[in-house]
Amino acid sequence: MPAIVVDGVSKKYLAGKSEVVALHPTTFSVEQGELFGCIGPDGAGKTTLIRIMTTLLLADEGSVTISGLDAVRDYAAIRQRIGYMPGKFSLYQDLSVEENLRFFATIFKTQVEENMHLIYDIYKQLEPFKKRPAGKLSGGMKQKLALCCAMVHKPEVLFLDEPTTGVDAVSRKEFWDMLQRLKQQGITIFVSTPYMDEASLCDRVALIQEGRILSVDTPKQIINQYPKRILAAKGTNMYALLKLLKQQTYVEMAYPFGDYHHVVIQPEDDKAAEQIRALGATEVMPCEPSIEDSFIMAMQQKTNSTS
Repeated sequence: MPAIVVDGVSKKYLAGKSEVVALHPTTFSVEQGELFGCIGPDGAGKTTLIRIMTTLLLADEGSVTISGLDAVRDYAAIRQRIGYMPGKFSLYQDLSVEENLRFFATIFKTQVEENMHLIYDIYKQLEPFKKRPAGKLSGGMKQKLALCCAMVHKPEVLFLDEPTTGVDAVSRKEFWDMLQRLKQQGITIFVSTPYMDEASLCDRVALIQEGRILSVDTPKQIINQYPKRILAAKGTNMYALLKLLKQQTYVEMAYPFGDYHHVVIQPEDDKAAEQIRALGATEVMPCEPSIEDSFIMAMQQKTNSTS
């Protein structure tokens, strides 16, 4: 039985006199013990989806089951079985690290010591600051404390809403290392993130944009399904080069990508590199697609299919 089943879930909000679709009908499942990523930019619908799955928001249509329990009918039982870490730090800032942990353990009728083995790798980094108010911790330490509080009752399924947004690169890596260790203990993890590079750290991912799921698969398979050739191009005037690239008939898409422009061309076009150099590019080379390239392609295909 899957740990999470989302079946035809949708949600709309009222904005003045008009309706805004936050989530179009969405269907997918997450297997037990899986680290599943929901990847998309701000406003894509990630938080709405997580709030529905964690029983904090009612869907307009569709259903959600968590460990076989219905998210509407069995919401109380689900809340005892899941851990939830919202995107915004929501712990009690005037309570110390230790007091926050004990408070959340008490809510779930357990003790910190009972599940310390589960969170110890994280807590040992917090232990030197256990008397410090949570509001005076660094961003990375706040995230670690929030994760400990979400895990203190040993949940079956852990929901994390953009847990690494706003933290430094080192803390991001540490956080994902911690998630991998939690996964090894059999905990199902659903994590949302706007960072495309974090997709490769998940077992499977759902790419989401404007409330629509574009693709659900393993990161490797999503990349392998990329249908086009990509050239990376660089020039002395990158802005002018990008404008010229977008005007060429052999170029399907061109967009900035780090220090280069990624140029999507027809697979059979063997003269593209030479033509791009003629536009003023000083460096042109083939490159492998990434999750971000796959996401951009999926967005383009979805736009074309709905226009």
